[in-house]
Amino acid sequence: MAQVCDFQNKLNTGNGDAAAAAHTHDGSGASHSHSHDAAAEHGHTHEHLENAGKYAERDMPDYSGRDWKERTFTVGIGGPVGSGKTALLLALCRALRDDYNIAAVTNDIFTREDQEFLIRNEALPKERIRAIETGGCPHAAIREDISANMHALEELQAEFDTELLFVESGGDNLAANYSRELADYIIYVVSRPMRGSLQYCATLEGGGEGSANVQIDVAGGDKVPRKGGPGISQSDLFIINKLDSSCHLADSQTDLAPHVGASLDVMRRDSAIMREKGPTLFTSVRKGEGVQDVVDAILGAWAASGAKGKNTPKQK
Repeated sequence: MAQVCDFQNKLNTGNGDAAAAAHTHDGSGASHSHSHDAAAEHGHTHEHLENAGKYAERDMPDYSGRDWKERTFTVGIGGPVGSGKTALLLALCRALRDDYNIAAVTNDIFTREDQEFLIRNEALPKERIRAIETGGCPHAAIREDISANMHALEELQAEFDTELLFVESGGDNLAANYSRELADYIIYVVSRPMRGSLQYCATLEGGGEGSANVQIDVAGGDKVPRKGGPGISQSDLFIINKLDSSCHLADSQTDLAPHVGASLDVMRRDSAIMREKGPTLFTSVRKGEGVQDVVDAILGAWAASGAKGKNTPKQK
């Protein structure tokens, strides 16, 4: 059964007083206290951002006093709807599961779609994949009120003494990013977009919508990296995915990126500007391209954190 975020329960029950109550999350050797305004229409307040932030000025994890037995090194994967977060998590599970003791938590608004996808594709044994139903705004569950995700991660840790934990956010906007209390290493995924490609493909080939099998992304064009936002500017690793996005027909494959204004060169240039010296990877996760680079980045950060070797290794 999926867990439901506390703020969703408060919203559903109309308990405004409870929603306004202050609370704390303990993590990374520090305590973070905040309240949720009862006047907020959807159960929580939002942080006001003056700018997209800089990579060099991003919040860094504090490992002093961290108990890796309570919750081990945690990788947070975020990004807009359709960018390939769940496909990336599946690929990472497949790449790591034979050598490392891992588990994962997924977030969806009102369903368990991503958890079910991972179980169906045998990413990990099903008991190692938990689901959170966030309700309302999925970014709140990874930043403003992380309690449901933290509880699920700590339960997995207690049961399996994992070496690495993963949490995937629900698809959200460019302002979403993880709290450092929840994610030690933050990955933000966008795609080489194809907004409206289904209609364009049908026009291009002179056929109806039923004649094409098209992957549609909703991130909105090559302007996404320069739009910025905490996920793009301040994630530890920025990924531009689906480099192979195309329109597949019975006897042809047409790359629509030039026709809908999605230039990979522009995205590469703007990513370098927005992220300064922050690492950016270009992947085609469904083809397995670039996945090992992501794995290497995660393992490097895990080793640097001091968490490596603190928990039960994979039994082979």
